[in-house]
Amino acid sequence: MKRRASIVSASQWLACAIALFGLFWSTVAQSQAAWPSKTIRIVVPYTPGGGNDILARLLAEKLTTSLGQPVVVENKPGAGAVVGTDFVAKAAPDGYTLLVAASGPMVFNQVLLAKPPYNSVSDFAPISMVGSFPLILGVIDSSPSRTFNDLVQWSKAHANSSNYSYPAASFQLVMELIKSRSGLVALNVPYPGSAPSINAVMTQEVQMTLVDSGPIASLLKAGKLRALAVTSDQRMPAYPQVPTLKEQGIDLAVSLWTGLFAPAGTPAPIVKRLEEEVAKIMRMPDTQERLAKLDIRPIGGASAELGRVLSQEIDLWQQVAKANNIKPQ
Repeated sequence: MKRRASIVSASQWLACAIALFGLFWSTVAQSQAAWPSKTIRIVVPYTPGGGNDILARLLAEKLTTSLGQPVVVENKPGAGAVVGTDFVAKAAPDGYTLLVAASGPMVFNQVLLAKPPYNSVSDFAPISMVGSFPLILGVIDSSPSRTFNDLVQWSKAHANSSNYSYPAASFQLVMELIKSRSGLVALNVPYPGSAPSINAVMTQEVQMTLVDSGPIASLLKAGKLRALAVTSDQRMPAYPQVPTLKEQGIDLAVSLWTGLFAPAGTPAPIVKRLEEEVAKIMRMPDTQERLAKLDIRPIGGASAELGRVLSQEIDLWQQVAKANNIKPQ
């Protein structure tokens, strides 16, 4: 009788354990299925008004409709986008705190900062690459260089006086890669933003500049500056007359990008749902029309692809920095 009682007791224990196990996973599934049940915030590590902020607000507007919960944008600028990026890295991985950030804080900060407070690869769950934008290499309209190859030849003949301006260290890394692939000779001259970097060309303090298209657009359209190349893999719709570097014989295509991220550990179903929603948003005709005016190419790519690009670009720019003796600070 005692033996039978112990068998019954063991059977009851097993049944109870199975029931509890099933209840646990049912609760987990229900909690994930219920997402979102409250406001989601998208952190932008920049001040309002810039390209990344505009992208974040577009996503917030569209996601509010598709997810059925408010999605708000919260700007947390500071320390080269470190403040806001690190805030999301340390947030709860529950799908209610997201990050819209460019390749600057996600790639270049990993290369240029000696001790970044976050790791772009291990501290984040990539969701989707939202969009990308190329850079433009420009010279003053009176420059004798009519093409990029003209500029390369001119720089070699004037090696002691050839220089370029750039608004941020990430742009410097891109330019140094261009130099190494093309033979361009130019000393780097840093400026504290796109406007002074462009002005340096206008006043002929430097012979060329590498900047994003927004700040240089009005001067290009006015004919005061001339674009010799775009760094993307295809010509920009706003400047169909400007060839890519590849078209001019330089095996190089570089575009800076903006992606949507969540803290590492965010449940896979939530990441997948957001990935799918971003893809839908980027395919919408009104989204594409709005982004075309900003020279931003809508993407809406897969989570795995963004993760792959992130790792590959960190490796690439670390090599470029090392080759050009650009040390983390």
